[in-house]
Amino acid sequence: MNDLAAGASFPVAFRTLGCKVNRVESEDMASDLLGRGCELVPEGDAAVIIINTCTVTGDADRKARKAVRHALGQPSAPVVVVTGCLAAVDPKAIREISERVVVEPDKERVADVVASVLKVSGAPHEHAIRQGRGFRTRAMLKIEDGCDNFCTYCIVPYARGVPKSVALEDVVSEAERLVSAGTAEIVLTGINIGRYRDGDARLSALIREVAATGIARLRLSSVEPPHVDDDLLDVMARTPSVVAHLHVPLQSGSDRILRAMGRHYSGREFEFLIAHARGTVPGLVITTDVMAGFPGETSNDARDSLALCERVGFSKMHVFRYSERPGTSAAKMAGAVPPAERAARAEALRILGHTMRENYIDSIHGQERIVLIERGSGASVTGTTEDYLRVQVHGADSGQEGRLLTVRIDGNDGEVARGVCVAPA
Repeated sequence: MNDLAAGASFPVAFRTLGCKVNRVESEDMASDLLGRGCELVPEGDAAVIIINTCTVTGDADRKARKAVRHALGQPSAPVVVVTGCLAAVDPKAIREISERVVVEPDKERVADVVASVLKVSGAPHEHAIRQGRGFRTRAMLKIEDGCDNFCTYCIVPYARGVPKSVALEDVVSEAERLVSAGTAEIVLTGINIGRYRDGDARLSALIREVAATGIARLRLSSVEPPHVDDDLLDVMARTPSVVAHLHVPLQSGSDRILRAMGRHYSGREFEFLIAHARGTVPGLVITTDVMAGFPGETSNDARDSLALCERVGFSKMHVFRYSERPGTSAAKMAGAVPPAERAARAEALRILGHTMRENYIDSIHGQERIVLIERGSGASVTGTTEDYLRVQVHGADSGQEGRLLTVRIDGNDGEVARGVCVAPA
């Protein structure tokens, strides 16, 4: 989001850390600032750098502080505005880094703060669209914020609060605007989107309404296991624009560790759920999150995670090492796993995930997929399939960003597939 040319009267840059919700919130802030006459530039040219922080783990906190210090070291000597979850949880520690740091936990006020720093006058233009250069081709549409799961390793409920849903009519209105602007794919995102509620409308009803706007492709960002219910699966199976892909976090394949994490399902229940989902939604692919080295995790627990992941057969796994987050109950638990062992267990999961990814790509060799082109130029561009596969596409004309192309898969570069353009979708 900071690839525009320098030289603006009101130059700003963004650094976004953490989850997809942070990304869409940064895009909203950028849209607001663009509507006020600001321009997005590289950090080295910015008068103000906005850092949208994450605080989900101790590592996330360290990365956020490092990003702030890096921004302060830019030659333009910018003011650094810090927002996001770390700003909400520990604003004092961030303010103490430098007098050039402004902390604003309320993301809806960030644009006003930046405008004040830059002395930008006037209100933004009527809701500038989050589309075009500087924004992602796949438009993320935030439908919910907050979580009340209170998993023992997670600080997010304390940083973002309990679930709060965006009004259905507002979500649909934004989707209509995106479709009118030429958006090919919308990703419904939030902290815990399965908790979406607007009166009697639940997630499945929202999906139907957004699909009715005429969007070519509709995707869900991540759905917790308890919310992958028959209503959701039915609407996915019956709605052509909804892609056959779900990201369902597992976190651990050990029942004992799942209980310690505060996750309300067993490994067997998770397996049954995924099998049921695949039986309901034709061609459904599943991606997941898995944690390594949670307090008390034994080598047997780690083997249980590996075994369950292999049985389920995810098309992609996001693997991360447990990192103590002060303020969570897990940070006080006994049985800390040594860092080297956490790393080794995470690497074993990543190797398995890489193998399953390669196997999945091999399994669709010769098949055609619809690919949304996201970046690149000339004879080779990259994009994403309906089943969340990155593809390097050959034989496409230049200037294809944002378009849907029919691509035949003909190769495998590990995490990325290769394909040749057959025709526009």
